[in-house]
Amino acid sequence: MEFIFKSKNIELDDRIRNYAEKKIKNKIVRILDNVINIEMKFIYEKNPRINLDNKVEVTVFTPGSTIRATDSGSDVYEAIDKVSSKLERLIKKYKEKLVSRGRKSEGKKEFAGIGKDIEFEKDDSSKIRDSIVKVKTFDIKPIPPEEAILQMEMLGHDFFVFINSESGKTAVIYRRKDKNYGLIEPSL
Repeated sequence: MEFIFKSKNIELDDRIRNYAEKKIKNKIVRILDNVINIEMKFIYEKNPRINLDNKVEVTVFTPGSTIRATDSGSDVYEAIDKVSSKLERLIKKYKEKLVSRGRKSEGKKEFAGIGKDIEFEKDDSSKIRDSIVKVKTFDIKPIPPEEAILQMEMLGHDFFVFINSESGKTAVIYRRKDKNYGLIEPSL
């Protein structure tokens, strides 16, 4: 298992790394068996209007999912403590859902939608193409909608693209404003 540190606008010394490893890595390994790697991002916001200017984002990669937690604090240690608590709650929630479904471990690979370039025939195609600032590509495998909701929640996203194992079609699950979920599937 790798423990990766990244930083922006902050210099990470050994004290911070050791503290983060003690608070985050040991807690995660104790709860989850099959962790591939853990990535920690430390960000210092230079804006003087932001009181909680030290932000920590932790992403845990397992064979079955990706779990992400983010929190901020007035100093790096406070942010690590806050994100540690939040991450522990997310991991326990994930573990409970696996157990309630009768699974022994996280056996599937992470998957999400595939982002590709879009072709336009109008004169505005260059303007539209320039507005695409990020393209993501992911492996995608069939899963039931319930698993897609779990993946979406663990990533902290509002939608999730997947292949519905029940229908065999590409689908999108999304969080509605009324706190329920919606499922979009194409009809052919």
